[in-house]
Amino acid sequence: MIELNFPSGGRSRPAKSSVALALVLVVVEGVTAFVRLGAVGFCWLVGGTIALLAPLVLLSRRSWSRVGADGITICWGLGHGRTYPWHEIQWIDVRETKGRGSSSHTVRMFLSGGRRRSLPGLYRSDMHPAPDFDEQFQRVVNWWELSTDQTARVRPSEQFRDRLTPTVVGLVGTIAIVVVMFAAFVIVRQL
Repeated sequence: MIELNFPSGGRSRPAKSSVALALVLVVVEGVTAFVRLGAVGFCWLVGGTIALLAPLVLLSRRSWSRVGADGITICWGLGHGRTYPWHEIQWIDVRETKGRGSSSHTVRMFLSGGRRRSLPGLYRSDMHPAPDFDEQFQRVVNWWELSTDQTARVRPSEQFRDRLTPTVVGLVGTIAIVVVMFAAFVIVRQL
């Protein structure tokens, strides 16, 4: 079979409607910041935003997955990536994450030691549509099925972290922050 390569850089083109909405929001925020902060404050805000986002964008564009005879290699933007041999890969599936009326799908592999890894470059969401996602996922599964024994393919049991959605994590995080801030306020007030 032919080796499969899934670079994130080519798949990360957002939908035109998402880009248009983001541009409108950036323009509105930029005008507001310029009026409130002045030219110098606006420049600091823009520079700080670029300094924070540029490394993240570069890493996401450099991430990739490769499926071949030796196994699945994933790279999250730094280095040459790590190869997981076929005998370590216990299961491959698609994780669907829903939130606020949108959903995203990511291919992930389960390793025999219980760890999970998402495959960069193999995802689909409302913001980043990938019409060939199902076909690409099936090609990865075909490689896995041809490279492993059927008895080695074991679907892992669902764990607590499988039920955690970004909404639940955000809610729990917000509650934790409020509790810590309240405790700090009470302590400072007693001093």
